[in-house]
Amino acid sequence: MQIDFHNGVTYIVARLAGFEHPEADVIAHCAQYVDDATNSGLIHFDNGTVFNHISSAHKLLDYRNFRLLANCQVWIPFHFLPGNEGLPTQQNTHGTFINKLICRPNSHVAQDMLRECIQLRNTHHGLYRLGIAMHVYADTWAHQGFAGVNHQVNEATKLVDSQGHPDLKFTKKVKAYFKKNLVENFAGHLLSEVFPLGHGAVLGHPDKPFLKWGYTNGFNEKISRDNPKDYLEAADQMCQWLRRYCLGDPDAPVAGLPAEDKAQIAQHLQSFNHKDDEVRHHQWLDLIRNGRFSFGSAHLSYIHKGIGSWKHNAIGTEALLDTGEEVFQYHPKFLESHWKLFHEALIAHRSFIVDTLLPKYDIHVGANKPVKLTR
Repeated sequence: MQIDFHNGVTYIVARLAGFEHPEADVIAHCAQYVDDATNSGLIHFDNGTVFNHISSAHKLLDYRNFRLLANCQVWIPFHFLPGNEGLPTQQNTHGTFINKLICRPNSHVAQDMLRECIQLRNTHHGLYRLGIAMHVYADTWAHQGFAGVNHQVNEATKLVDSQGHPDLKFTKKVKAYFKKNLVENFAGHLLSEVFPLGHGAVLGHPDKPFLKWGYTNGFNEKISRDNPKDYLEAADQMCQWLRRYCLGDPDAPVAGLPAEDKAQIAQHLQSFNHKDDEVRHHQWLDLIRNGRFSFGSAHLSYIHKGIGSWKHNAIGTEALLDTGEEVFQYHPKFLESHWKLFHEALIAHRSFIVDTLLPKYDIHVGANKPVKLTR
């Protein structure tokens, strides 16, 4: 998913679930910042204090995408949560490792992740942890059928459009992509052969709310995707879990989206079809500002780097990239800054997913566990 859903729609859903603007803003900001936190390492302050932060995303052409450990530390816990073939813990002990790794919508793994958030909601970074989990949870719909490792299952051929016809526009886009981003020698390669990680083989198709499309995966299975339908279901389920968070009860019977608001979301998931996700994001922000939902008018904005960003407010930097050599002026307010609390939650989330939750499903992807993939 892209910023239009992770920030805009997530905010709307949080408000409809009962959160007031400040809390919903934090949840939605964290949900999008998972895609934008690409720096990692130590932050050094002039009083000798250091703070460690991690990345929760890499760019498609980042060399780190080809390192197995990076996949297990970034793509699996934050973007391609393993689905255990849709089965609860202890009910898939003999499943093949790759099939257990494939992302599945609203999986038991994903629900257990949210249960943990509710149980820890009173911690100082609980709301930030929830926002991160909302990103991961939503992505189980967008990234279904793909795995956060380099594997055959992620290969994609015979892409078709909403009518089931060969997607010739996509073929041209792939060729243009290679010519722009890679050396000419790669221009004729099948994209999935070069990027068998996640949904790299179909570029941004899974992340665009308005698309209806299909493809044949690496197991020669024909897959049909209806993104507007999937995204609406994700929003409705997110609303239910956010309501449970407000109640502090992971088992509470709750309603999803209010009918009129759900109809609005459904309409605009399809009608906002500009290829630029930033344009679509601003269309959602306009709806929010104009009071088109039952919670009334609100002003939402998102700045991921530079002046006005969480990072700038925390440590004063305007740079897009860290070199690791910077020494920042320390202020006590850093300890309660959004940026620091987000990164604390990011580390806690990754540790829980990799070291605690996935092993319960006999999925071992930690640095000290064996990781073996077979084709």
